[in-house]
Amino acid sequence: MKSKGADELAEEKKVTFENEGGDGAEINADLGAGPEEINSENNDLNLLADMEKLKSELAAKNERLLRLQADFDNFRKRSAKEKTELAATVEQAFLKDLLPLLDNLSRASQAAEQGEVSDVETLRKGIAMIRQETVAAMGKHGLEPIDTENKKFDPNFHQAVGMVHDEEKEDGMIAAELQRGYIARGKVIRPSMVQVINNS
Repeated sequence: MKSKGADELAEEKKVTFENEGGDGAEINADLGAGPEEINSENNDLNLLADMEKLKSELAAKNERLLRLQADFDNFRKRSAKEKTELAATVEQAFLKDLLPLLDNLSRASQAAEQGEVSDVETLRKGIAMIRQETVAAMGKHGLEPIDTENKKFDPNFHQAVGMVHDEEKEDGMIAAELQRGYIARGKVIRPSMVQVINNS
């Protein structure tokens, strides 16, 4: 079927009117939009409404995202501040526990300078007491010495700095502790420096 041209369609829309005298006139019959054009306008309006709805939803989600980001930033800053304050509190408590040791060391030093300590035994006892107080204060904060007596060498806790030959002891056993190691809250902060038996 052959499609109609624009001129033919225009002619179809024209209507001829004749009066009693036989005079005629043509007018355009396209008095309003047809059903297809009305449907097209409705579709356009629906699309515009949908777009406005989507824009509104997007703006609401963006606002919510910005609020969440601000909340997270505030939480991060607050956590960092609390962590710093906690570390300062722990540090202050530790230093406070060390103050009596410093006092005892000062008194012992002053007594030695003034000649109040007349023998080595008195000085030795004073040093031993200060050492015990130091171990107790550090133990209060989770510090524990690493045991090396009659122990096998363990690279997780010990650092070998020399080998010793001893037929009476098994290979790999610790022969001597040269420097004490320590654990704090289950974590090695300094391994023990040891000599290890090696008979091979």
